[in-house]
Amino acid sequence: MNNEGGGFERDRGEFTRGARAIVVYPDLGGSSRDAEARLDETAGLAEAIGVQVAERHTFRVRAPRAATLIGSGQVELLATSVRMEEASLVVFDAGLSPIQQRNLETALETKVIDRTGLILEIFGERAATAEGRLQVELAHLDYQSGRLVRSWTHLERQRGGFGFLGGPGETQIEADRRMIRDRMARLRRELDQVTRTRGLHRDRRQRAPWPVIALVGYTNAGKSTLFNRVTGADVMAEDLLFATLDPTLRQISLPGIDKAILSDTVGFVSELPTQLVAAFKATLEEVISADLLIHVRDVAHPDSEAQRSDVEGVLAEIGVSEATPRIEAWNKLDLLEGDDRAAMLAEAERRDDVVALSALTGEGVPALVAAVAELLTEGHRRYRIALDAGDGAGAAWLHAHGEVIDHQVDDGEAVYEVRMAAREYERFMTR
Repeated sequence: MNNEGGGFERDRGEFTRGARAIVVYPDLGGSSRDAEARLDETAGLAEAIGVQVAERHTFRVRAPRAATLIGSGQVELLATSVRMEEASLVVFDAGLSPIQQRNLETALETKVIDRTGLILEIFGERAATAEGRLQVELAHLDYQSGRLVRSWTHLERQRGGFGFLGGPGETQIEADRRMIRDRMARLRRELDQVTRTRGLHRDRRQRAPWPVIALVGYTNAGKSTLFNRVTGADVMAEDLLFATLDPTLRQISLPGIDKAILSDTVGFVSELPTQLVAAFKATLEEVISADLLIHVRDVAHPDSEAQRSDVEGVLAEIGVSEATPRIEAWNKLDLLEGDDRAAMLAEAERRDDVVALSALTGEGVPALVAAVAELLTEGHRRYRIALDAGDGAGAAWLHAHGEVIDHQVDDGEAVYEVRMAAREYERFMTR
């Protein structure tokens, strides 16, 4: 462990791009997930950090073993696969206790990580901003604090006692845990400052009546592609899990709304580590305070409904109100054909809270923009406003902050029929 410069060295030497890995899904029963889709997702997570998946296994686990999670025969089969594939990493799509992780590494004679460790590795590699790096380090330290028995080889050493009486001293593992606690406390203070700064920016946006729209959804559902399509931005959007980590905000115009803020956020995933949910709370506050959520779903995915439940679960966990208006954007229509496509379009047509689209091709995106504008302008009333015919500034304001339905000029007076929010009307009349 190295604490030079206030940093904290993580044990990640075994993670190298191109490393050969075996992915294991222990099927514990009772899951609504498709096992093959789950394996595909875990393999995608591994490939997201440049790991080469050499083989996949699904093990039916009727009675989880306290020592290794899977049975002894399954451990032997896995050890054989590790040797034959010359794998340097085994990824378990499940949570492993520190003891299970250590025992499996001993039996398989290779590095073993669980789902949480894998996701933390991805986040650690992808975090681009100072805030993102702080959040990832805090999450990783929280996760590692319970695994010191495995992570360092020098922990049996003992340091001398302090004070005049000496005594048995402080073991290395105790010292490491204390250093982790101290580092985590510093990180939390820095993130608190980030939260306060973000809160000031949010307050400033809220004083200017610009609605905030947040894109949420399962990782790789196409949020960033849709964000780029609507805003003309160039946020990283690849067929890659967790392609976007840091939040991105852009100004957009909508029918009847001069300005709105569209926010692209980190994608969710099933069993998202609690450490990450806590660490990314400052980032996710953009979602909590949003005026409208667009839940982007990959309707071509076999586990689309389960993914929807996972996203809704995380939204509830971070404190998003059920009263927050939301639209489901059923994305990736371009991947559906024939009867499947027709059935999806028919179902979307029957529902007021759904728009079917393809962010990649642009199909259905104008309908989504119109639906968002309509939802945000709900409750807007029609006003008849008379202006001097030469009041160009007033006319421009009405066009910018409302929807001008009709406009007539008579005897030097311009009369506008405008649909706008009551607060906008009040602002106009007191300007």
